[in-house]
Amino acid sequence: MFRSRSTSKDEQAAAAKATPDQPKQPRDPQAPKGRPTPKRSEAASQRRSLASTPANRKDAAKRSREARRADMARQREALANGDERYLPIRDKGPVRRFARDYVDARYSAMEFFLPLAVLILILSMINRGTFQVYVLFAWMVVIALLVINALVLGLGLRSALKQRFPDENRRGAVAYGVMRTLQVRRLRLPKPQVKRGEKP
Repeated sequence: MFRSRSTSKDEQAAAAKATPDQPKQPRDPQAPKGRPTPKRSEAASQRRSLASTPANRKDAAKRSREARRADMARQREALANGDERYLPIRDKGPVRRFARDYVDARYSAMEFFLPLAVLILILSMINRGTFQVYVLFAWMVVIALLVINALVLGLGLRSALKQRFPDENRRGAVAYGVMRTLQVRRLRLPKPQVKRGEKP
């Protein structure tokens, strides 16, 4: 009889000790932790990103410069070999590639504009009476050829793009192709990928 009372007192004392102030027990390894376990690849990438984080602003600027140099090197190589992955945004896409090929496959008077303009400028410095009239006439002929060539090329390219890419965004592609004709063929970037007379 007395033993049972002492037992109940012991139980009450033990319950009193289990207060909120008591430190938490360590979590059971088998118990859920309330968040998903990250994959090994994700954990590895997080460790790499933490390890590669620059310690100060100087290191960050240095890494940024190196990244820009690497991007520019890849871009120059892409402009030379036509690799679509690293081309500038203005040159990317099948529409722009078709416009380049359409222009590069044709002979155009517009590609000789810059050399002719330099030649006419040099001739205009010769101050000999009626010679200036001939220079002015030559300049007017060149301008007329450029306008006619640009109109013919632009209309043909617009029609070809509409037929080849009816559902694609063709905005700016015609002007892109016409401006490309103003460059000498061997100096064009990206480099021509088709021969003259070859269908794109």
